[in-house]
Amino acid sequence: MIALIQRVLSARVDVDNETVGAIGPGLLALVAVQPGDDEPRTKRMLERLLGYRVFADEQGRMNRSLADTGGELLLVSQFTLAADTRSGMRPSFTRAAAPEEGRRWFDRLVTLARAAHPRVEIGRFGAHMKVHLVNDGPVTFWLETP
Repeated sequence: MIALIQRVLSARVDVDNETVGAIGPGLLALVAVQPGDDEPRTKRMLERLLGYRVFADEQGRMNRSLADTGGELLLVSQFTLAADTRSGMRPSFTRAAAPEEGRRWFDRLVTLARAAHPRVEIGRFGAHMKVHLVNDGPVTFWLETP
């Protein structure tokens, strides 16, 4: 599983001119499910999303996590993160899970996140989404589960 996380002041996802998910300060996580992802990898990704220290402490150092700050989390499925771009001029998506598998593990991540964190919003799986964000920093990190 891959997540591209961005520390944001705000973010929202629109589908067909309707906002389907919106947050204030927190993390926007673009998530790709890969073949072989499973329950342990999904749980580990959630641990990293909630525990990764990207928010400033009193000294201005990145020492606080989403769980520490009580910030909001916006999860957006994005299979293109798993693209193989090492050669040629067109991406290959062989490293992305099939849509059914992707939906299963993305939905599981959402369920686990909502059980563990008070404010979780989502995009719409498989939809053409417009993602709006105000990046705070900018601060952006690539997370993977082995």
